[in-house]
Amino acid sequence: VQLQASGGGLVQPGGSLRLSCAASTSIFRINVLSWYRQAPGKQRELVAVIVDGGSTNYADSVKGRFTISRDIAKNTGYLQMTSLKPEDTAVYLCNAFIGADVYWGQGTLVTVSS
Repeated sequence: VQLQASGGGLVQPGGSLRLSCAASTSIFRINVLSWYRQAPGKQRELVAVIVDGGSTNYADSVKGRFTISRDIAKNTGYLQMTSLKPEDTAVYLCNAFIGADVYWGQGTLVTVSS
């Protein structure tokens, strides 16, 4: 299973970005799809999770600003990010659990700066 993350870039504070995580397998097989982020010099942080039943959960730091979703037809997960702050600057990675197996996509860099 391969995960391809995309959509990062440079955005001004207060702006929005949508990250995509394209899976090489059916989204139906993915039990848990997550987005993590890692800023320079900091530990990797869980940002958002969506489970196969559709329930979602978010880090307190992004609640109300970020939305995780998935498009079954496109086998793609998304992270819609709004009201971005400089502290959201990080490499964002998608992660998928299929049974007991875990898969990581490559990171996509998000830079929030004026």
